[in-house]
Order: sequence, then structure tokens, then C-alpha cells
Amino acid sequence: MPARGDVPPLDPHLRGQIVKRSVVEVDGERWERLNIRTHVILAGEDIVEVVLFYTLPHLQPHDLIFISEKAVAGSQGRAIPVKEIQPGRLARFLASKVRPVPWGYGLSKPETMEMAIREAGVCRILLAASVHAVTRLFGRKGDFYRIAGQRVTSIDGPDEPTAPPYDQCVTLMPLHSDDICRQLVQRVRRWKGPHFPVEAAIVDVNDLGSVVLGASQGVHRKKLARILADNPLGQGPYITPIGILRRAPEETP
Repeated sequence: MPARGDVPPLDPHLRGQIVKRSVVEVDGERWERLNIRTHVILAGEDIVEVVLFYTLPHLQPHDLIFISEKAVAGSQGRAIPVKEIQPGRLARFLASKVRPVPWGYGLSKPETMEMAIREAGVCRILLAASVHAVTRLFGRKGDFYRIAGQRVTSIDGPDEPTAPPYDQCVTLMPLHSDDICRQLVQRVRRWKGPHFPVEAAIVDVNDLGSVVLGASQGVHRKKLARILADNPLGQGPYITPIGILRRAPEETP
């Protein structure tokens, strides 16, 4: 988790402002990542409209807009308050066998495991757990999540470092991510011109790595995941769920 000094203190006057800039080099190319502060995006909000509102003043040709999956899921009502989740017996049993991870509880909380079962189905979760129980004896890791699938891998549990109310919710993977990215690109071009070069992506990024969950047509997903692998949006209550990626100018000798 980044230190609080990475981003200025929360200030409503900073909404819509670029509050952090960082540069990374990948395959000999320099990329600048711009963090944009927003309000806390909640269920029922049009995520495309929200992203347009905050990014349009800053966009330049050939930019890529990247959006945290938690913001998209929240707008879709896929952040479920823990108090509304009633874990079943299977969820309680499986959760008791999971070790908490360093950055949070993961699936070791019955409520989080219950949502994983609902997302993937009982059969798939049982298969994933069975394979994991065998392969870990041989030192293999990650088989549970590989079999359970991305919808389980992307689940964020409560009490993880994030802004309220999401710190008391189980947040699920957003739906229709590719469609949202295409819509966003189309809407940007309505404002900037029909041939304005821009791309968009929805990403699941944390301090362990990054995954592109959805993207517009021109995005190189594996390369983007590498560019964002150091978690430039941060992991904490900073309310910077939207970023802009652009090529950085070459360093002056």
C-alpha cells in the first residue's frame, strides 16, 4: 500500500484535477500516467458520463483512459455490503481453509467466499478447491484462481485499503467491460471529433500486478498490463479511480 504522501490529502476542490504524475519505461518506451481525482462513484451512476466529465478537459490525441474495475463495478451495483451477505455452510467451510493474504482477507472471509460461489457456481468452486488441495502438495500455487476464473480472481473483499463505502463491501468484477470502453471512445469522439485518436480500458490493478478486464479495439492488453503493473492509481482511500496514459517525452540528456 502506498504511503499517504503519494497523493495530496482529500480535498473536494481537487476533483477533476490531475493529482499525481508518474513515468514508467516499458520495452524502451516511456509512458506517463496521470491520476485524476473524482468523487466516490456509487451505484446507479452512468460510468461513461462520469469518466467523460473528469477526463475531457485533460485529453490529448493518442491518450488512453484507464479506469479502475472497482469504480465500474460500484456504478453497476456490484459492490455488496457485507451485512447483506449471508454465507452458506459451504462458504464457511471453504473460507476456513484459506489463509489470509498480506494485503487483505481475500477469500478467507465467509462473505467473500459466498460471493465467489455465486459468481462461479458450486461445481466450479469445488473443482478449483479440489485441484488446489492436490497441486499445492507439489508446490504449485494459483491453481484455485486459474480454475475458478477471472470473476473470482477480481473479487475485492471488505476492509481492504479503499474509500468508504467500499471498505465495507465485497466488490465483484464489473460486467460488459468491453462495451463500456467502446461506448466511452465513441462519446469522446462526439466531443473531440470523429477521428480523435483515443482508447479506453478497464483494469484490475493492485500491488501484486494488473489485468485488463475490458478495452477498446486498439488496445494492446498485455502491454498495457505491464505499463500499469506497479499500480499507478494507488491502493488506498485516495479516490483516483481514473487515469490517463500517454507517451512521455524523451528525457533531456
